Amino acid sequence: MPKACDLKRGSVVEIDNQVYTVKQVDVKSPSARGAATLYKIRFNNVKTRQKHEQTFKGNDMVTGVDLARRSVQYLYPDGPIHVFMDNDTYVQYMISQDGIEDELVWLTDGMEGLVALIIEEEMVSLEVPNALVFEISETAPGIKGASASARTKPAVLANGVEIQVPEYLEPGELIKVNTETRKFMSKA
Repeated sequence: MPKACDLKRGSVVEIDNQVYTVKQVDVKSPSARGAATLYKIRFNNVKTRQKHEQTFKGNDMVTGVDLARRSVQYLYPDGPIHVFMDNDTYVQYMISQDGIEDELVWLTDGMEGLVALIIEEEMVSLEVPNALVFEISETAPGIKGASASARTKPAVLANGVEIQVPEYLEPGELIKVNTETRKFMSKA
């Protein structure tokens, strides 16, 4: 059984005999001595897609769910359904757009390195790598002499996500982006 402090986005737990995936974790550190750190967690019900919010102390135990983690490849969208293929068995898994709405912006046709969370042969969640490489499609021209630690400017990536990048970067350059925080990490 995992502790509440170990939960992260995409984790799957059981609450009141219902299976939920973690969508967001907010950590609240109180300033009083001896007070416990609180974890406000937003869940989505796997079957009904209803939202659920609950606050835990760091050492609170939550009920884990027996699930399989499978390495998958993204194949294609089919209306509101997205199709993935298991890299080992070539079994295809389908999941609705609602189940992977936060991960959709990072997906490209044929993308590998993804992990599907499977419960009873049904895909319930998707984990994308923490760092992905994208091309900058739009940004202001680079400023000569700008240092790597200087100010930032907005840039639109090839997948349409807007992030802040250092001023010296130009359109067409490849950068590494943190998919959880949507922040620039480094040049690729």
